[in-house]
Amino acid sequence: MTTPHSPTPRPSTADASADAQHGAVPAAFEAVPPLDGELCFDDAALEAASGDFGRMVRQAPAAVLKPGSADDVAVMVRHCRERGLKIAGRGQGHSTHGQAQVPAGLVVDLGSLDAVEIRDDTAVVQGGALWSTVVRAALPLGLTPPAFTDYLELSVGGTLSAGGLGGQIGHHGTQVDNVLELEVVTGEGELTTCSPTERPDLFRAVLGGLGQCAIITRATLALVPAPRSVRFYVLTFPSVAALTAREAELIKEGRFDYLIGQARLTADGWIHFIEAASYDATAEDDARLTDGLGHTSVEVQDIAYFDFLNRIAPTMDLFKSIGEWQRPHPWYDSLLPASTVDEVVTETLAGLKPGSIGASAVILLYPILTAKCRTPLPVMPDEELVYLFSLLRTASPGADSAEEMVAANRAQYDATVAAGGTWYPIGSVPLTTDDWVRHFGAFWPEFQEARHRYDPDGILTPGQRIF
Repeated sequence: MTTPHSPTPRPSTADASADAQHGAVPAAFEAVPPLDGELCFDDAALEAASGDFGRMVRQAPAAVLKPGSADDVAVMVRHCRERGLKIAGRGQGHSTHGQAQVPAGLVVDLGSLDAVEIRDDTAVVQGGALWSTVVRAALPLGLTPPAFTDYLELSVGGTLSAGGLGGQIGHHGTQVDNVLELEVVTGEGELTTCSPTERPDLFRAVLGGLGQCAIITRATLALVPAPRSVRFYVLTFPSVAALTAREAELIKEGRFDYLIGQARLTADGWIHFIEAASYDATAEDDARLTDGLGHTSVEVQDIAYFDFLNRIAPTMDLFKSIGEWQRPHPWYDSLLPASTVDEVVTETLAGLKPGSIGASAVILLYPILTAKCRTPLPVMPDEELVYLFSLLRTASPGADSAEEMVAANRAQYDATVAAGGTWYPIGSVPLTTDDWVRHFGAFWPEFQEARHRYDPDGILTPGQRIF
């Protein structure tokens, strides 16, 4: 079966000078070959590509490409390489510390490559498509991607470049574990495909590879049968140790289809809770799913599957309406081994005050079975069970400044490494080259070799500050 979702139409341009209304053309972008999309130099396009969700780092590119095809990306990578210009792909700009910014270079706005096509039990998706679009295309056919992050309005190429962690990880691994094939543009400007059997070194280096070897222009994703409804539980626990113990038990049993944990600071102190979901369950399943867990309270509701996947959208709308979405977001995400998680998290939470994290902060704490994560990236601690521990801070009025929060993130990173943990590199932590080498660990030689092979001039995604 085939169900296409057409890409957003874009006007064709013969060369950069033909789009004079887009602003003055810098000398480095004169005599650009014909493109299917647009090369923009206007203030609005440059301003939009100068920042990100973190709202702390601002660096203006010289131009923004809104590609009409993957060939446009390849053409412009070759153009930039010949002139020594840096280039980076940008999805929804949801990074928090300038990772997709390119001062005086080229930003590729992948949002114009957003086609989705369902082919039997796979989705063939352009890199700029949103996960919400993929879900809406697949669900009428009774299908769904198996793994999601908790925010659907992110691009496929963006989350696959990071790894893509979410509550289904106990059954399906990360989002990158569910990719069958990629179409990418390398740092040499080659448009090519890769998979576990075709150019596997490139495939391994691109998935979770932070844009260092290639720009993702298309992905073929595995699909699974979609549930009709979700029975959703929120269970509270008296301590960090009680929470992590139950999470470990539940993820090893595979009792729930979706499992995450959170901590929330209230006037009465910290509360710790699990959000768990069972697909197509009913009230008759409640006892089997929740009895004997030692929780202090439970809330239960039935939700349609799409509404479950998209359930934080109303919260995001609220944050936008009250201005929290528009504030700096110095986020921190880490992966801690089970052997040290209770000590690190308990000590961290004890030292946090409302001003340390901001009014709309979210604290995540949930388990990951590393055997389910089959790709080398993102880097996981070397234990059977690890935990995502995230401090999603917002520099709200009256809270610490964004700069103070970034400094706190660096201290948290050092504590994470000392405890045998790793960083999930989507947030705001200034790292040195030595930090990155240590971060990639045993995979570093392979990753470095792939970088030199596929981006020999080092022009891709300089904002990650790895090489």
